[in-house]
Order: sequence, then C-alpha cells, then structure tokens
Amino acid sequence: MDLFRTAHDHEVSDVIATHDPRTLARLPVSKQELLSLLADDPRAVSVVSRLPDREGCLEAIAVDRLLLRVHWEMQRLAEEFHHGARILELLRPVIAAIRSTGIAGPLRIVDVGCGIGYAVRWLAAKGGLVEQGVELTGVDLNATLIAEANRLARAEALPCRFSHGDALTEQHGGHIYLSTGLVHHFRGPALVEFFRRQGARGTAAFLHYDFQPWSLAPLGSWFFHVLRMRTALARHDGVLSAVRAHSAATLLDAARAGAPEFACGIYGARIWGTPLPRVFHALVGVRRELAPALISRLGRRRKKLRDQQ
Repeated sequence: MDLFRTAHDHEVSDVIATHDPRTLARLPVSKQELLSLLADDPRAVSVVSRLPDREGCLEAIAVDRLLLRVHWEMQRLAEEFHHGARILELLRPVIAAIRSTGIAGPLRIVDVGCGIGYAVRWLAAKGGLVEQGVELTGVDLNATLIAEANRLARAEALPCRFSHGDALTEQHGGHIYLSTGLVHHFRGPALVEFFRRQGARGTAAFLHYDFQPWSLAPLGSWFFHVLRMRTALARHDGVLSAVRAHSAATLLDAARAGAPEFACGIYGARIWGTPLPRVFHALVGVRRELAPALISRLGRRRKKLRDQQ
C-alpha cells in the first residue's frame, strides 16, 4: 500500500493559501487546478474536495478557519512535547555567547513562519528573556494566523508581538532567527536561498527545528497523527512533513553554502545520549567568531552538538 508519499508531493497547507511574493496579497486558488495538481494523492484530494469554493476558487475564509484549527492542534502537540523548553535550552547559551562580545543593547528574536505564535508566546511567558533585553517577535505570511497570534498575546498579557510579512526582509530582520517545522518546505536552491537571506549583516544566529528523518519516522508519524490529530489536513500534512524532512547533511550543506560566514551544527538529535533519534533536531548556526563562546556556554550540553564547523 502506498501509505507514504514521496518527497516531491505537496503538503496541502502549502497550496490552499498562496500570496504574492512582492505585495503579500492573498491570491485566488482555483479548486479544479489544485485537485489536478494533487490528483495522485487521494488523501490530499479528499481534504481539498471538502473545502467550499466560489466561482471556482477556494473560499479564503473557509481555508483560514481550517488553518486555524490545524495550528491549534499543532500548538497542543508542541505543549505535549515541551517544545518551548527545548528552544530555550539552546537559545540561552546562544544569547549568552552574543552578549559575551559586548553587545548590551536589545536583541531581537524573529520566529519565521510563526503561525499562531506558540513558540514566541511560550518564551515570553516562561523564558525570562524580556528582562534580559530580548525582543520577541513572530512573522508569518498569513494575516489570519498573525491576527490570532496577536489576540492570544493580548489575552495572555505577554510582552511579544507578531507581524504580517516576510520575516527575512530588512523590515522584520532580527539578531536571531528561529523556526519550527519550516525548513523542509524549502527544496533545492530555495533551501540555500533561505539561509543566504539570513546571512545579512546584523544577524548573529539562527535556530531551526524540524523533523528528523529516519527509517521509522513516517510510520511513527502516521500512527501518532491518526491518534492525536482531529483534522484530515493535519493528519495528511503531518505525515508528509516527516517524509519530506531534510537529513542533517542536507541542512548543513545548504546552510554552509548559503551562509558560509556562519559555523553550523546539529543539536539535540539523540535521546539522552543514546543512539535513538529524537522526533525533532535543530540546525544551529552562529557567526564564526561566536562559535567558541557558544561551545563554552553550552557546558556539558556541548555533547548534544555534532557536525559543528
């Protein structure tokens, strides 16, 4: 049975909402063209077929409501996997390494493709970073998700903010970029370009968390998403994300090609020092002059960092 798709298949969330790359305006999506694009993936076709359309194009409101439901499900999983604490574990020594160079002013963290902003909101609530002069921001191309992120931040009275836009432009630039479950969406030259855009002057580090590929990952992801996710879209895209995840070698090659001025490595790939792989691993990159300071401030956790150069 063709349960798991190839790395060239489309995640439905990538194609049901598209934006003009220059203006960021929402673009109409033809339902019939989309069904043709996904024709060899019955599960994806089933998801799109259920979405209402008007004059042949998907209704943006219905799409955004579905995406909101999916992101709420993703937040629940992030909470269960203690993802906020995992980010903070690496973020603290990265910030300390940057501060060691004498930079005393505000440091801006930008969550790329933040969705409804769980990571930033968690850091704002529990990370103790704002008191250290850290600005917490998130940026996403989907205005509806950003509106929800800002609503939740206001409701929780959190010191963070979210913006609609392209996170890698000068307007939204930061000292540290982070993301969760994002980098596998970039393929080939686009992955190298993703890192090249982060190599701009002023950027000190990037931390990108994503699925770690291994032989049982697709089966484990399928089983877990069937048990835990309520929407067909989340089940489909969750499994496909694990299938399409980049290997550590691919991530490192792309990061070093796109941002050669950064020292890069993979952090937290194994469970408690055993050979067992974690569901997520992190690609970490810092300016080469910061690498010794980062290694020092990792302390015993430096064992979790591999392939660093």
